[in-house]
Amino acid sequence: MAPRVVLTDEVRDALASGAPVVALDSTMITHVLPYPQNLATALQVEEVVRSHGAVPATVAIVGGQPRAGLTQVELEALAAKGQSVRKTSLRDLPAAMAKGSDGATTVAATAFLAATAGIRVFVTGGIGGVGRGGEASMDVSADVNVVGRVPVLVVCAGAQSILDIPRTLEYLETQGICVAAYGSDDFPAFFTPSSGCRAPARVDTPEEAAALMHASLRLGLGSGVVLGVPIPEEGASAGECVEQVVREALQQCEEKNVERCKVTPFLLEQIRERSEGDALDANVAVINNNAAIGAQVAACLSKLLQGGEN
Repeated sequence: MAPRVVLTDEVRDALASGAPVVALDSTMITHVLPYPQNLATALQVEEVVRSHGAVPATVAIVGGQPRAGLTQVELEALAAKGQSVRKTSLRDLPAAMAKGSDGATTVAATAFLAATAGIRVFVTGGIGGVGRGGEASMDVSADVNVVGRVPVLVVCAGAQSILDIPRTLEYLETQGICVAAYGSDDFPAFFTPSSGCRAPARVDTPEEAAALMHASLRLGLGSGVVLGVPIPEEGASAGECVEQVVREALQQCEEKNVERCKVTPFLLEQIRERSEGDALDANVAVINNNAAIGAQVAACLSKLLQGGEN
């Protein structure tokens, strides 16, 4: 039987030797950034990971095969196809494999495939969570369920403020997921450094973040860790512009009686129409910053795991 996740030689060798590896999702390439900026950013993010001492492993479905690690040719093909590639969450993996199709993996699918491959650190932009009105609509992202089932550290900029962040944090707690903010007491909200919600834990260095994940692995919890990294200064001004659009769009939701599961699509469309340039700039700043920190954490975690208990 073929391996469940196909690895490049570089990723396979790194995992075999205990070297740090960082998983990257592929929806950023197909569904967040336009071509050719998506390709340039994907290559840049991989280079950021390498420059901080780790091996990048972009995760995607290629011809029905789950892959951890893509060649430049495969990255180019994925970027050129863009949104014609199916956005693939955990529930979509069997269909993509059975049909032999390509798939851009979401946080949920990437976390699962990374854990299956033995990768312990995963870098993304932001995680999904509980949608506004989710207590009635049951609009809850698979992200927060899957991370509760796999031992992966998810380095992200928190959850977007279009979500119900207090309920998202409650749901993460229900799933037994350790949540920490990096260099802050507050959990970030993607485009803004603070969501207004206090993070359950705080770490200030890559070493502290790695120790948190190492402790989770030693306990055998089987769940992941979410590390919320505030948007960096170079993206803060663009992020504030997008956040203003979000605030205005939320007001429109109330005025137009947009409710439950229709809220998130409405907000995303408003962001796309009214702040496309700012949103793109903020996204690129966030993912590069997260990649740098994630690679440093992966390097520290590698040392801890090679030092003994895992």
